[in-house]
Amino acid sequence: MAVNYDYYRIFYYVARYKSFTQAAKILLNNQPNITRAMNNLEHELGCRLFVRSNRGIALTPEGEKLYDHVAIAYEQLAAGEAEVLSSTSLQSGILSIGCSASALHGILMSKLEAFHDAYPGVKLHISNYSTPQAVTALKNGIVDFAVVTTPADIPKPLLEIPLKSYCESPVGGPKYKALSGRAISLKEMLQYPFICLSPFTQTFSLYSQFFLSHGLTMEPDIEAASAGEILPLIKHNLGIGFLPDFFVKEPVERGEIFYLNLKEKLPTRCISLVKDTRKPLSTAAREFERVLCQTTLLDS
Repeated sequence: MAVNYDYYRIFYYVARYKSFTQAAKILLNNQPNITRAMNNLEHELGCRLFVRSNRGIALTPEGEKLYDHVAIAYEQLAAGEAEVLSSTSLQSGILSIGCSASALHGILMSKLEAFHDAYPGVKLHISNYSTPQAVTALKNGIVDFAVVTTPADIPKPLLEIPLKSYCESPVGGPKYKALSGRAISLKEMLQYPFICLSPFTQTFSLYSQFFLSHGLTMEPDIEAASAGEILPLIKHNLGIGFLPDFFVKEPVERGEIFYLNLKEKLPTRCISLVKDTRKPLSTAAREFERVLCQTTLLDS
């Protein structure tokens, strides 16, 4: 038996308000159409759903049973519709981002602040990963985006969108302040303790190749899990390291660490957005991508 499901929507309002007239007003219809629809529903179900009298209408026992089910279904549908409308209007939703420490400080912080001010109802889930970990999280569907630093091995169908180029500088703590007053070579720098990320990172590979291109072997004295861990190690005079300018600007201004004047130019790096082209983005994710991509390499 195929019942016109619009009849159930009409039945819900008639039964809820015990009035054909009120249901007609809510549904922007006329009373004869509402009455005809309910007569058809009773005919198709083979039972009476309403008892009509001069005092109005009441539900029959069969009508009560049907209303118990219809009310649950209709109210769930209404709640789902409201949730979708709220999400598409950016009044709610969830945005998940996997990022490296350098990407977080180099671009994400300011963009997240602007996005959160504009859409405070959207929940933000930020996970701190190395670049390979962030890319893996994206491939596995754990995050909506990965925002990482180059070099990065981005397999298809993932898409890398460059956002901002940046430079790193050699820095040291107060113990190495004397080195900041003159130019030093990469070879001379290796005479001092060197701090770098672990061998399982793209940053380690980048600088290993950089040292090799100058006929040197990079052998860090201290290995850190993230760029955020290198800074406090340098502050406490445990060695010299390479950090992005946006990481070190304030501590340099406070005299906590010092730039070293390295003769060789360090490689230029980039912060990139990585997304999965197979996966449709939510409204919140699409809007954040728009906000994020307003920053381009021209802003560097």
